[in-house]
Amino acid sequence: MFGRTKTTLPSPDEALRGRETRAFDVPERHVVLDAPVITDVVPDGMEVAVFGLGCFWGAEEIYWQVPGVWSTSVGYAGGITPNPSYDEVCSGRTGHTEAVRIVFDPTVVSFADLVKRFFEIHDPTQGMRQGNDVGTQYRSAIYYTTPEQEQTARELTKVYGDELARRQLGAITTEIRPAAETPYYYAEDQHQQYLAKNPMGYRCHANTGVRFPATA
Repeated sequence: MFGRTKTTLPSPDEALRGRETRAFDVPERHVVLDAPVITDVVPDGMEVAVFGLGCFWGAEEIYWQVPGVWSTSVGYAGGITPNPSYDEVCSGRTGHTEAVRIVFDPTVVSFADLVKRFFEIHDPTQGMRQGNDVGTQYRSAIYYTTPEQEQTARELTKVYGDELARRQLGAITTEIRPAAETPYYYAEDQHQQYLAKNPMGYRCHANTGVRFPATA
């Protein structure tokens, strides 16, 4: 690992080995919503969205308040190490980003609306950080679960990117990948719905201050 920094993604050879199964418990029920936390079985008619947008505590809090969202959880996505812990992810040696998994009713809220909110509540130009939070685990990411989600994510990224360019605010660095390419791993109990349990807890909402263009 000599010469690596927390803002450089590890290669498979550099990544921590991880483990075959989760090393900790995840709570059964959501603290805020009337839903389970582990949503590997998705109800008929629901869809899944997975976003990385900095510290997952604040991201989850925002999304559980969106009408049409059935359940949220926080976890680790886009990495190499199987079944990582929070400390391992924060070491920069697993390749994961902190993520929020959202199960939603598309007849109430569209994936496009979730993506627009995604861009407005963080700064997608900052690369391997959000505000004062620095490291690969804070990178911006969209992990799409359907071809339609990919198309929407890429189209809306271009729209928002063009708006930021017009304002000379930098290029979008958001990683867009299929969710099936790498597993989503649920985070530890203490991180799930953290801000419902700790209302005065840390929130990082670095953002550009730019609303998504109304014409999109």
